[in-house]
Amino acid sequence: MNQPKPSDALSRSQRRHRARRRDGLKVPRVWVPNPSRPGFKEEAPRQASLLKGASEEVEALRFIAAAFDWRD
Repeated sequence: MNQPKPSDALSRSQRRHRARRRDGLKVPRVWVPNPSRPGFKEEAPRQASLLKGASEEVEALRFIAAAFDWRD
């Protein structure tokens, strides 16, 4: 009986993740708020209004813009 090669047993996503790791990348895992949770609709705008115009907001937006344009 033929035994499958180890790579044959891997799922498509496992093969893709291994290929990315070989390329020096890592899968990000980030916990984010659940938008279906009760109270989320009220809390998100409240927190956004607290941040609007703050130096932390400006810094975060600059970081995001720089990360977005890093290949240009």
